[in-house]
Amino acid sequence: MRWPIKPDKNNNNSREAKNMINIGIVGAGYFGSVHAKAIAEIDGLQVAGFCSGTFAHAQACADTFGGTAYADCADLLADARIDAVVIATPHHLHESLAIVAAKAGKHILLEKPIAPTKSAGDAITQAAKAANVALMIGHVVHFMRPCMVAQSIIESGELGRPMLGYSQMIKLWMEENRKDWHLKTETGGGMLMTGGIHALDVLVWLMGQEVEAVSAQIGTYFHTQEADDSALLGLRFKGGGIGQIQSIGYRNGAMDYGAEIVCEQGTIGIDFAKGVAIGREGVWTEVEDSLDADPMHDAVVRQWQSFQESIVKGIEIAITGDYASHIVSVIEAAFQSNTERREVTL
Repeated sequence: MRWPIKPDKNNNNSREAKNMINIGIVGAGYFGSVHAKAIAEIDGLQVAGFCSGTFAHAQACADTFGGTAYADCADLLADARIDAVVIATPHHLHESLAIVAAKAGKHILLEKPIAPTKSAGDAITQAAKAANVALMIGHVVHFMRPCMVAQSIIESGELGRPMLGYSQMIKLWMEENRKDWHLKTETGGGMLMTGGIHALDVLVWLMGQEVEAVSAQIGTYFHTQEADDSALLGLRFKGGGIGQIQSIGYRNGAMDYGAEIVCEQGTIGIDFAKGVAIGREGVWTEVEDSLDADPMHDAVVRQWQSFQESIVKGIEIAITGDYASHIVSVIEAAFQSNTERREVTL
């Protein structure tokens, strides 16, 4: 309850008066456009500016979606008309940009991971708290219908407590939007930090427990690059549960993205291509209305609606910096486990 927008009675341009949250998009690449399309569908939100790697690209985005193109991120953050920003830049730039945005008084939707290291993530969270601005981390799977349906089943208590689970993200690694920084460990690249983190996030969130210890095997098996393209993780949860993660960026194959949560009285199967099913008495039963027509777009729309509600009404942030830093700490422990060939306690 920390971030309701309070109107300035002496300012006709107050946020309440204009009833609009103006958003600047920092990092107007592929996913910046995904955000812009989602924002355009939501009453009370509008794209007000773009900053990208080049001014020409920022201008092209502004021409397409509206708003102002900025040659420098500092100019966007200095613009008093901008109320909030989405930061969708390379991972290693998250810390510096988010801290500057917080100090500029901008609410922040920061793409996952929060940062390449837990310490950097914690610094971002502290900066947002110090500036009293809303900070939400873009772990978008929380807003995908299959995960939302699965979470509602768990919360109902119908199947009892989650006891163990597994989650996998197995996909093509070298996609069209892959950049050089994705291939280097020092810039926060690699399949686990980029794609496999979704599988990790799904399992940690649905198990409802923090991770206590990690064992992992990580390597680069399909590509010539510094960063990983494959990882297998074993997790021990503080509540007594256990789990497994598969993060594989293949050279050639077929996508497999889903999870299975085994509860005391049944199993929840999540398939991001087919939806949700409940397993009981040896039979799988499909759950109706558990898949969106346009999964990523619809999830990003819900993500922005949730963030909007937090900003305007002061409702608790759905995905906090502390949670996101915990996810990164699990990945850090996984790399340590792989190097030292042992289970690592967080």
